[in-house]
Amino acid sequence: MNMPQPRTVNLLIFLATLGLMAVALFMQYVWELTPCYLCIVQRVFVTLTGLIALAAFIHNPGVRGVRIYGGATCVSALAGAGFSIRQLWLQSLPEDLVPACGPPADYLFDALPLMEVIPMLLRGDGNCAEVQWSLFSISIPGYTLIAFAGLALLGGYQVLRLKHTGP
Repeated sequence: MNMPQPRTVNLLIFLATLGLMAVALFMQYVWELTPCYLCIVQRVFVTLTGLIALAAFIHNPGVRGVRIYGGATCVSALAGAGFSIRQLWLQSLPEDLVPACGPPADYLFDALPLMEVIPMLLRGDGNCAEVQWSLFSISIPGYTLIAFAGLALLGGYQVLRLKHTGP
């Protein structure tokens, strides 16, 4: 069985992250769904995962480099998955246990130093517990978690592949 070349897998990962960001921006600007703090953090990890894969695609390294890039891709996707899980947990809380809602993220960036904003974004707030859209009873962070799992598997595949043909 012919396994896809590492460069092809990296291109696939990059294109998948482009598609994920296109959907996120469509939902934000066409459907007018406002991203919460954790949504923004998940977008950062989707973008980071895609940029790592793009760098690997452009660099086209040897076996050791394929494994290093694959590991970085996997770690980035797993970190993003962690934030998806955090948001799903917030969405599952009873209403009386949901944290209070904070100001919009753009206000935070304007009013506070970056080092104060980052922990707030990483924790999430009551806005993150709101389910703005779902399909088949799965909310946006549920689908994002599925995407992160797929990206992590592709990155892990790059790390564990038995042979590497090409440069």
